Amino acid sequence: MIILGIDPGLAIVGWGVIEYQNTHFRTIACGSITTEAGIPTEERLLEIYEGMTHLISMYHPDAMAVEELFFNTNITTGIRVAEARGVILLSAKKAGIQIYEYTPLQVKQSVVGYGRADKKQVISMVTMLLGLPSPPKPDDTADALAIAICHAHSGGSRIAKFYNKAEWETRKGK
Repeated sequence: MIILGIDPGLAIVGWGVIEYQNTHFRTIACGSITTEAGIPTEERLLEIYEGMTHLISMYHPDAMAVEELFFNTNITTGIRVAEARGVILLSAKKAGIQIYEYTPLQVKQSVVGYGRADKKQVISMVTMLLGLPSPPKPDDTADALAIAICHAHSGGSRIAKFYNKAEWETRKGK
């Protein structure tokens, strides 16, 4: 299974593409889509959309795992990140890719084994699990790889497959 992990943002969208087969990981590629501060939001959203469609057409993922939003104190920033996240979800949906969403707590639990792990612990485990020569940069890229790992660990379970099939049938009106 090819998984595209996404850490959404307006300034930086972290992304990571991994292959997960028979409990083994292989990193295919990772990086970030960056947008320049100071340009209109709609231009930044277009850059994110074009970057996402390029990634999807290049790597043909079977699934996309995206981190759910966590609102802190700055609601304005949260809204802009939500707009970017919407563009990201749209790009996957238009390409017919199944989308899976995970909370930061779920990602940390899956990757580190502790839902309150700090960023350094997550980056260390991502580097180890994927056999990378050095920690991925920027941190958003490491987070995206962690989200992909989380999906690999939880998305293949029988419960997840049943839930996704049942959800799909419900949405189709069966």
